[in-house]
Amino acid sequence: MNEYLLFGLIGFGAQLIDGGLGMGYGLISMTALMAFGVAPSMASAGVHTAEIVTTAVSGLSHMMFKNIDHNLFRRLVIPGILGGIAGAHLLTKAPEQLIKPFLMIYLFVMGIYIIYKAFQQSSLSERIRNYILYKLLRREKPAQKIHRLIPLGFAGGFLDAAGGGGWGSIVNSALLAQGEPPRYTIGSVNLAEFLVTTSISATFFSTIGLKHWPVIIGLILGGALAAPISAYMIRIIPAKILMITVGTLIILLSLRTFFMLLLG
Repeated sequence: MNEYLLFGLIGFGAQLIDGGLGMGYGLISMTALMAFGVAPSMASAGVHTAEIVTTAVSGLSHMMFKNIDHNLFRRLVIPGILGGIAGAHLLTKAPEQLIKPFLMIYLFVMGIYIIYKAFQQSSLSERIRNYILYKLLRREKPAQKIHRLIPLGFAGGFLDAAGGGGWGSIVNSALLAQGEPPRYTIGSVNLAEFLVTTSISATFFSTIGLKHWPVIIGLILGGALAAPISAYMIRIIPAKILMITVGTLIILLSLRTFFMLLLG
């Protein structure tokens, strides 16, 4: 199969899911690219370069609608950038035979985590507790404390660069679990993701150069074609079904690649 067509199909499928869920593009693309033999560093570089445009549009849109908590954004973005640069450097310096099994384990765990989130529902008692503590009593949320945000941002950026995706899944989930308002959490995390993604891409460009244009072009064109379809899908397919589908796909592809590494 022509490589542009192959990478276009991967981008199409990843965007189809991401457009309906708001997450999963990087994880699906990274898992699929590695399953088809693309080197980890090249796969992550291609995914993040393709994501620059989408994260820029998303971040600017949230700014226009005033969905940004500037305090939260500032505390996340710098450690996120530093973590992303560190993760990208690790991926380019570590031997492929050494890093691939660890990446497959990470992607496998993320697949399980997505399925878990599909079945997880916030209990009524937890909602009442969050409302009393953080709305009525005005306590500072644990997630807003700087000593917790710095490691969260760094870990999110590092794993996103090294694993090809996961910033939104990791950071958003951690903040929302602490009772953060979804509007400002998602907006702030998305805006930070643009700068984190740009720094990761710049790191890859400075270390391995521009050797992955087929991956970039294929992912961008495939994603562009899928965007309007995914916008319609979200109206007719429940998010829970999409999340289970994404998690299962990531698990199966990561297991396939892992066993191929063991046998090959």
